[in-house]
Order: sequence, then structure tokens, then C-alpha cells
Amino acid sequence: MPDRRHQSKPPVHTEIPRTKRAEGQWALGYTEPLNKNEQSKKDDDPLNVRDRILHTYSKRGFASIDPADLRGRFRWMGLYTQRAPGFDGGKTATLEEEELDDEYFMLRVRSDGRLLTHDAVRALGEIGVEYARDTADVTDRENIQYHWIRIEDVPAIWDRLDAAGLSSLEACGDSPRPFLGSPVAGVAVDEIIDGTSALEEIFDRFIGDPAFSNFPRKFKTALTGHPSHDVSPETNDVAFVGTVHPVHGPGFDLWVGGGLSTNPMLAAKMGVWIPLEEVPDAWSAVAGVFRDYGYRRLRSRARLKFLVADWGIEKFREVVEKEYLGRELVSCPSPASPVGHRDHIGVHDQKDGKKYVGVAPIAGRISGTLLVQLADAIEEFGVAGARLTPYQKIVLIGVEPERLEALVARLDEIGLSARPSTWRRNTMACTGIEFCKLAIVDTKERARRLVGELEQRFPDLDTPITVNVNGCPNACARTQVADIGLKGQLVMHEGQQVEGFQVHLGGATGLQANFGRKLRAHKVTSAGLDDYITAVVSNYLQDRVDLGEDFATWVARADEGLLRGDKVLATS
Repeated sequence: MPDRRHQSKPPVHTEIPRTKRAEGQWALGYTEPLNKNEQSKKDDDPLNVRDRILHTYSKRGFASIDPADLRGRFRWMGLYTQRAPGFDGGKTATLEEEELDDEYFMLRVRSDGRLLTHDAVRALGEIGVEYARDTADVTDRENIQYHWIRIEDVPAIWDRLDAAGLSSLEACGDSPRPFLGSPVAGVAVDEIIDGTSALEEIFDRFIGDPAFSNFPRKFKTALTGHPSHDVSPETNDVAFVGTVHPVHGPGFDLWVGGGLSTNPMLAAKMGVWIPLEEVPDAWSAVAGVFRDYGYRRLRSRARLKFLVADWGIEKFREVVEKEYLGRELVSCPSPASPVGHRDHIGVHDQKDGKKYVGVAPIAGRISGTLLVQLADAIEEFGVAGARLTPYQKIVLIGVEPERLEALVARLDEIGLSARPSTWRRNTMACTGIEFCKLAIVDTKERARRLVGELEQRFPDLDTPITVNVNGCPNACARTQVADIGLKGQLVMHEGQQVEGFQVHLGGATGLQANFGRKLRAHKVTSAGLDDYITAVVSNYLQDRVDLGEDFATWVARADEGLLRGDKVLATS
């Protein structure tokens, strides 16, 4: 495999830490593929599959698709085969992937922090209505995700996306996954710096570039100039976070190596100041380190977080500077971490005198029809556009104050509340067993029913409690950093295996960043989830020191019996 690092950089001699055994690191000369995924990428650049979809598979149908494309390279086009109906969670780990394949696809469409005009939102809605059985979800990577996509319809869908300035390119795969950008970039009153132009340049320069299409695993990017750190920077491979240098002014700190799944790690903060115009170069430097030094032997250790953990942030910075940037970065203390909401739900002032409005679908589940209705509202009320958020929400930008209440009422009519309950606002869920081949339990519908039940049991909850529902251990819904994180698994109940969850309590990002507390051998059935959460929340409300003690702080000190729900404190 050729060395694809910057050819213009001066020769350097950086001492690179060596692993005890070969890990398939290209820069150290280990270029022979060490697993089937690496072999597939070496056999053919996954970007080339686009032409085969357009000119062969879409014309000849599902049966014509090469298995190496179907279960590998298709992902670079944002396409995954979805789970065939009729297979319960017990089959997830026992059947081969091809046995779980349906002849339909999930399709992810990137937004990358872009402001979506009413035309773009309408195009997204019409695709859902016409090609995806009216499905559409807002994901926590600011994507729109469809289901029931036929391979025959993909060229027409791509034409619609192209016309709307959107793309599914590298929305999945061992590639630069969709970027997280601040939903209120350029308009928030308290914004430190608007990073929109940097995300646009990274997309234009590097998405679809063969030099960056073959990473060891997925590569997740986040960028925000908002002081609330509203893109979960702690859990991304690379994140640029707004900061202020005492001399140079606003810029970005660089955080690397965040990620969750079965080995969760929070990003390491480099403590630097990078001007806006140099962010794309810094991004390509970090991406280059991952591509060239990342571990390619075991898929379970192929994320950037393992390299950062082994090297340490100082060595990682040295390699970035000497081997990729060719210059030293300016040191600057990392910005203080925030506390509190970062989802932008509700009505807020913009710096230009207009308003922005954050609305909450339930657990990200919407529909093509709803997107068309949203596009109609955006157009009718003269709204500048919409952005998707990392919390499965939607933010409308550029609302005239005199039209605000009428718009909010219209949004509520179509099912997008700007003044949602605490539970609706703070519950997320991954795709789950309905469509995902990795899932073990239902998530979306279970989350919807959970929200409805908790709204009745705690209608006036006075503090936010986040609930993240995940269908498997992969943590797509960021299970470990929620107040109540639910990891789907099969559990024993009355001698039978049933859907259930392992519980993580008290996780957080921001100032209290930590992974939730797991209680030994504690599992909850899906059927018993409403009562369990009711017991824990009731205990919190009765046992908290005062109204200022948040849920995560209480969990850290609470008696384990209160957390297990084995006992419920009497109401005072």
C-alpha cells in the first residue's frame, strides 16, 4: 500500500511507539491485509462501487450484487442491508450476516451541520414517501436515515439528493463518517466562533478522496464554536472545540480519540489553538495519522482511541506536528467544560434579532410525510432553514419574531414540539431490532412507549434526566454518557429469555464527563422498564440533597438498593 501522507512535508525522524506484535500499521511497513475487511478494501477502493450500483446492480436487481460489495463496499455509499423480518434477538449472534440480510437497504444521508433549505427538507421528505415506505429518522450523527430502500431506486434517490446539495457518500464504512456541526452555528448570541466554513472545506477537499477512503475503521468528526459543546466532542475520533487565545482570539482546540461501544474512552484534549482557516489541514493531519498508524489487525482495536491511549496525547501531538503539519501548533489551555442542556430545544434569540426554534420528535422517529410538512412550514413562515442535531432533534433557524407563535403552533400540530416534556426532550434511541442486524431488542417503539408512560407518571419533573436506549452493545445512542443508559440484551425472566437491558446510571459529558455506573449482575426486562425507571427516579427525587443536585451527582453517592429499584422511598 503506498504512503499517502503529504508529499511536501520535510523528512523527519519521529520516534514511534512500537506494539508488541504487528498491528497492520501501514507507516511501519505492515501493508499486507490481516483480515477480510482489509483484504476487501485492498482488492478494490470502496468508492468504485458507486458506478457498479448505477450501471449494474440497479438494473439487474438485488441478486446480481457481489457479496463483497453488498456487505462491505456498499457502506461507503451510505447503504446497509437491513434486518430481515422474523428473526428475534437470539438470532443476532448465532446467524451469519447473510442469513439476516433482507433484500432492502437502510440509507443514511449526510447533513454535516448544513442549513437545510425548505427545498432540501422537501426533497428528503419526498424520498421517504416515494422510496422508503414513508420512513425517516433523525440520527444522533445529524443524518436522515431511511429504510425499505430498493437497489433499483438508488440512482433516482441519488439524483434527488444531488439536486438538493446532499449526499450519502461515505455515510458509513471505514471512512470519514458524517460530521457533527453546531446546530446554531452563525446565529447563537453566545457563540465563540462559527466553524461552518471549515466543515464545508473538509467535505469539499476530503470526502470522496481515495487518499482518505480507507481508514482502519470509522472516523467520526465533530466541530462546534458554541460554549455548550453541543456536538458531544468527548465521544468523537476528532473534535474541534471553540476556544479563545488571550492574544490570537477565537479559534479551536483539538480533541482526539473519543469513542464508546464496548471499550468506551473520552477524547484526549490537546490544549492548542487552531485558527479557523487551518482547521481543514489539522483535520487531514489527524486523519492521516489514523490512516497510516492505526491498528488494522483486529477490528475490535481499529479505532483511533486505541492508538491515542497507547501513544498518549503528547506523542500524538508530536507526530501530527512533525510528520503531517510540518509546524508546531500554538498551545492554549483547553476551554472549560459546560454543564446543562446542549440540545437547543425551545425558542432562543439570535444575534441578528431573529429567533431559532428547537423541536423534538420522539427518539428521532419522524417520517417522509412529516418532513414534507416541515418543509411547507419553513417555506410558509419564511424560515431560513433547518439543522439536525446530535441529539435526534431539529432546529429551525431565522424565524421572524412576529411569526414565532404561529410557527410554533404549526410545528406542534405536525408532531414537532418546541415545548416538549422533559422525557420527550431527553430520550434517544438507536434503530433497534426493527431494522438493524446487530440489534438484540426493540428500541424506537419501546422508547416511544416509555416516554408516554413517564410523562404520565412524572408530568412536572423539574430537572432533566436523559434516557438513551440502545439495541446492542455498540452504543450508537451513546448509552454510557446518559443519566439512564439502557444497553439491549436478552435476560432471563421466569426461566425464559426475554428482551431486556443492562443499565448504566449517571453517565455524562461536559463538566461531569464520565461513563455511567453499572450495577453488578443488574438487568431489567423490557416489560419491567417503566416500573424500574419510575422507582429510580422516585428515589432520586426523595433522596437528593436539594433541587440543585442533579441525577448524575446523586447516582455517584446513592445507596445501591435505591439504584436497583429494590426499595422505593416513601414520598415526603
